[in-house]
Amino acid sequence: MPLSHYVWVFKRHRWKMLAFVVACAAATYFVSSRITPVFESTATVDVDRQTPQGVIGQEAVRSSVNDSDQFLATQIRLIQSDSVLRPVAEKYKLLEREGQNEENLKAWREQKSGTRPEDAPVLLKNLKVARPPNTYLLMINYRSTDPQLAADAANAIANSYLEHTYNIRIRSSTSLSNFMEKQLEELRAKMERSSMALTQFERELNVINPEEKTNILSARLLQLNTEYTNAQAERVRRESVRNSVQSGTLEAAQASQQGEDLRKLSERLNEATENFAQVKAHFGANHPEYRKAAAQVAALQSSLDSTRRNIMGRVEIEHQQAVSREAMLQKTLAETKSEFDRLNSRSYEYQALKREAEADKKLYEELVRKIKEAGINAGFQNSSIRLADQARPAILPVLPNIKLNVLLALVIATLVAFGAALVGDVLDTTVRDPEQVARSLNTEVIGSLPSVKSWRGKLGPAINSASGKALVRAGGSGEQAVSGFEEAVRTLRNSILLSDVDRRMRSLLVTSASPSEGKSTTAAHLALTHAEQGRRTLLIDGDLRRPSVHRRFNIPANRGLSNVLTAECAWRELLVSPELVPDLHILPAGPPSRRASDLIGRGLEEVLTEATQEYDLVVLDAPPLLGFAEPLQMATIVDGVVVVTRAGQTSRKAVGSVLTTLRRLRANVLGVVLNEVHKEMSDSYYYYGHYSKYYAANGKG
Repeated sequence: MPLSHYVWVFKRHRWKMLAFVVACAAATYFVSSRITPVFESTATVDVDRQTPQGVIGQEAVRSSVNDSDQFLATQIRLIQSDSVLRPVAEKYKLLEREGQNEENLKAWREQKSGTRPEDAPVLLKNLKVARPPNTYLLMINYRSTDPQLAADAANAIANSYLEHTYNIRIRSSTSLSNFMEKQLEELRAKMERSSMALTQFERELNVINPEEKTNILSARLLQLNTEYTNAQAERVRRESVRNSVQSGTLEAAQASQQGEDLRKLSERLNEATENFAQVKAHFGANHPEYRKAAAQVAALQSSLDSTRRNIMGRVEIEHQQAVSREAMLQKTLAETKSEFDRLNSRSYEYQALKREAEADKKLYEELVRKIKEAGINAGFQNSSIRLADQARPAILPVLPNIKLNVLLALVIATLVAFGAALVGDVLDTTVRDPEQVARSLNTEVIGSLPSVKSWRGKLGPAINSASGKALVRAGGSGEQAVSGFEEAVRTLRNSILLSDVDRRMRSLLVTSASPSEGKSTTAAHLALTHAEQGRRTLLIDGDLRRPSVHRRFNIPANRGLSNVLTAECAWRELLVSPELVPDLHILPAGPPSRRASDLIGRGLEEVLTEATQEYDLVVLDAPPLLGFAEPLQMATIVDGVVVVTRAGQTSRKAVGSVLTTLRRLRANVLGVVLNEVHKEMSDSYYYYGHYSKYYAANGKG
């Protein structure tokens, strides 16, 4: 639906909605003003996550964890715990003030459990703990009808929370110290056993520090290995010299360490031999020079032989010394390596014992230090959680907030009123406006007749013999309403007669779904309006069960259509014409007759056939279609059918059933006429208010 329709719905029910909203606001104000005022006090607790937990040790280091949300959520739950709230509740009797003791006692009696009511966890309904966003603050709020009690309770809960956290820390430190002291005895015994095992092992090795001993043996072994290698090289060299010297050659003897003396003697011997050869050439054997030179050569030869023998002896001795030194170094090297291997094989066991002893000692010392730190830190009251701002008695109450309550009542009542108006509009199944009829019934609305308040829901006579020509008995402003109704009837007449220019409308049936919907009044005014145009018009009252046309025109009804159908007389003999409207002829229904109702099909068809040749328009007022058989026969013999409905009262299902029946009979349904419409019924009727204004302005002009 368009937005304008919803606006119209709200506008239609505006006074009801306004009355409902004002009543809700007034009731809210009245109730709120009688409620006992409630005061709220707030104690602020500051939580510093960067403050160290202790004064020494690792707890003295500033914390840098990023669990602020989880930590603060834990603290909020801790504040609401029974251990924190119970002392405060017992001190100020908060449970009695909140009425929880009676509730717990009642629940205990109903359940008949073994737990006593006073043993149940303390939960304070008036307590609220909150954390402002992006802060490390905890707001402890408590509400009470006594402002001083609210402040005292909030401060007491904050102090109880601080004391509880301190007690938790004390108990935790004490428990930790007791546990570590028990472990300390075991560690001391274990450390003593490992130290004694290490000392016994050193005693068995006959060394103080096997590691240093191993290092000395390693260096000595390296040195002996080097000397042994050199001794082998020296022995090989001496052996080579000895073998050379033993070969007997002078060159081999000269290659030894004493070769220089032997070379010099050999040179002197060569010189002496050359000199002896020269002397021998000049002198004889008995010559003193000869004997001198010969003695010199013999002496040098003897010295050379003696030196050679000495060299050979020395070479042999040096070779023996080299061999002996090599054997000695080999033996020493083997002994040193054996001792190194033996000590090295025990060193792994020593290292294991030493590590175990050192670890036990270190753990023991660390545990002793921890016990001392725990004892010192246990007596340190942590300042990371502190009372930043104490609660003070409030001056103004937080409840009831009369302005807020009234404002909420206005908003909620307005929404409820709007919702009720929309729901009522949705649940309304009556025929109201043309758009709705076209959308739901697949037909057209050919006219809408406004409601006239002076008629009180029922249209008055079309002709008043006392006052002459008139549509209704109107008084005062009723004439303006009648003028609007006349214009609506003229519009309906033109809508019917001008709807199909190719086919001239000569006969018209006016019916409705149910009684009291204004079909007879509509038929009477429609015929009257057509006659005022100077057109010959015949109005037939076909409602033989409940005729009403004669009352609207103040004409006798003792004879009429029923007499024509029973062939008592001709229809032209029974026509009545009002004095002021000569072009209008009326055929009353006549006296009720069951036999006439059965003959209405054939007899009425003959009347209409003759009447349409003499009159410009024949208007037939038929009974309601639902529940009666006559209108079904009438609908098949007329040129067009108009269904009159009462806007806002006739059900869409009833109108739909009528239209379906007429379409099944292949009757020419011209459309639906909405009767008794007014501007508050739908947004489509806003213009009906203009009639009275226009005629009022015209009268003044």
